[in-house]
Amino acid sequence: MRWIIKLDEGLSWLSIFCGWVACVAMILMAGNVFFDVVSRYVFNEVSIGMQEMEWHLYSVVFLLGIPYALRTDGHVRVDVFYTHWSDKTKALVNIAGAILFVIPFSYLIWNYGYNFAVESYSMGEGSGDPGGLPHRWIIKSVIPISAVFTAIAGVNMVTFAMRVFSGEKTYEAKHGAEGLA
Repeated sequence: MRWIIKLDEGLSWLSIFCGWVACVAMILMAGNVFFDVVSRYVFNEVSIGMQEMEWHLYSVVFLLGIPYALRTDGHVRVDVFYTHWSDKTKALVNIAGAILFVIPFSYLIWNYGYNFAVESYSMGEGSGDPGGLPHRWIIKSVIPISAVFTAIAGVNMVTFAMRVFSGEKTYEAKHGAEGLA
């Protein structure tokens, strides 16, 4: 059982790392939006590249926020039933959800996203707008990368549930929207 603990903690660290990257991208995006607004309304200058960077940073926030949300149980689910279940029932539901949905879905996203990014790289795809960002394959590469981290978070759901079954861990009870900022 010791290897499950090490694996669970390592996988958890990766998902939390994704959360930190998403957080940094959110801060950068806020700075980018501030710069863009000041440039537009104070200096009457518009930068297509900066506008596209907002979209790219938002993509990073969203795509790398998914593994973090799975790890911290911050994702959307129907809590009407879930909150009243025992920890062992929650663990079974999480194991089934990870094995039947999260991991296979991550594989599909990785498979299509990888081909999407490789095709973009092969074409030398850049922005179609003048002044836009080149190397669009970089942001498209975040899609399969996030799918890998989402699959890792799915495996982490299983390892954490195994620790709940052993009695070592419990699911923290959250009621209503108290977990939301």
